[in-house]
Amino acid sequence: MKNALEQAIANKIAPWTTLVVKTEHYWIFKDAYAVTEGHLLFVPTEETPENILECYRAANLEGYTGCQEGKWDGFNIGQNIGEAAGQTVMYPHIHMIPRRVGDMKDPRGGVRHVIPEKGNYKK
Repeated sequence: MKNALEQAIANKIAPWTTLVVKTEHYWIFKDAYAVTEGHLLFVPTEETPENILECYRAANLEGYTGCQEGKWDGFNIGQNIGEAAGQTVMYPHIHMIPRRVGDMKDPRGGVRHVIPEKGNYKK
């Protein structure tokens, strides 16, 4: 029997397209709707707290490695949980979004920008 992740992909529920890495605990995909170049999704092979934490660890490592290699200047890591938070694919997945100097006029507030007008807390 296929696991939940394989079923989601087979049923075209998932918005990711290109598989980049496949491990025992998570798969990494290029996001089909990338916010920036290098936007990746870390998807647990099973919906367990351990595998989800492993996704965060891997996303963090990938983000820092990209910074050290000069691919990007910073990064955001996040997860949408529930429709109210914007989740559209109801299977856990973690976004690693590379950031580059100048990709937005004033990036202060980072992930706080999910609510318009609330991101910049220095006003």
